[in-house]
Amino acid sequence: MKRPFPELEEIEILVSKKTPYGTHRVEAEIHHGGEVFPIYSFSFGVEDRSLPTVAFFGGVHGLERIGTRLLIAYLQSLHQLLSWDRVTKELLKVCRVHFYPLVNPVGMYLNSRSNGDGIDLMRNAPVEAPNRSKYQLFAGHRISPRLPWYRGPEGQPMATEAQAVVDFVKRELWGARVAQSLDVHSGFGSRDRLWFPYARSNEEFENAPEAMSLKALLDETYPNHIYKVEPQSQQYTAHGDLWDYLYDQYRADKRPGMFIPWSLEMGRWIWVKKNPKQLFSRAGVFNPMLPHRRQRVLRRHVTLFDFLIRAVISNSNWAFLPPQKREQLWAQAKKEWYAGE
Repeated sequence: MKRPFPELEEIEILVSKKTPYGTHRVEAEIHHGGEVFPIYSFSFGVEDRSLPTVAFFGGVHGLERIGTRLLIAYLQSLHQLLSWDRVTKELLKVCRVHFYPLVNPVGMYLNSRSNGDGIDLMRNAPVEAPNRSKYQLFAGHRISPRLPWYRGPEGQPMATEAQAVVDFVKRELWGARVAQSLDVHSGFGSRDRLWFPYARSNEEFENAPEAMSLKALLDETYPNHIYKVEPQSQQYTAHGDLWDYLYDQYRADKRPGMFIPWSLEMGRWIWVKKNPKQLFSRAGVFNPMLPHRRQRVLRRHVTLFDFLIRAVISNSNWAFLPPQKREQLWAQAKKEWYAGE
């Protein structure tokens, strides 16, 4: 197969690299236009799936190339560290780290938010937002795949790309005592935000105390960090959110551990404000176009990635807290995130 775009080429270069500390896997193959587009995952650490686990996802929306490029850059650095750094090698004895850098390869090939069938993978899960009309396009709809934010046909299984993510998360994260995921997006607002569920409504998140505890740890460790930490519903609500679906499935399955899905939403208006010409490019609305700004983004979030790995290993500092401490954190969470309800 001819490799049609650089992100997939770079991922396959990483696939060709050998390390005793990690493996790769083809999670699915998507057929489009006579070509086959593989979806790759990378896993590092020992085989024990009960160990603390972090997974990084990118490229859910094909237009948002910068998220995939960010994960590729971090993967490249991890490969280099594993060639010489004892600390990184020791770290991978006590946790597992996964990368799923390109969820929607056909969408990226087509320079489209949706997949090759016009389905928005982050509106595709069987989750309904009770306060959103099915005709509010941005929140997800079933009118036509020719319109953005199309959810897919009603009553049909999830798209192959979305189901592959679900299968991966269940296989690699749900057996861990503590697991976190980070899904990297770009395009909303003028500030980088860390979102946790829910996207469907402003109902309280069961693990809001742990999210508050982790936020406090981030604030204390990196007081100059750039992130606004909040439930996604504080900004907007939508049907079909994949992480709402996975979190609710995890709870319904009554797993004994803890799973918190996060989304990193990189604020595009930071880039557009500094380079207004980007507005005239479809890709420029969602990605920094100037080389030095792309490099800045690729540096900007390394601290967050490292923090999430360290936090999941040292989970006793923010998870499984005593009841009294958890009640205090609930009160803080309600005041900061749910006071207006």
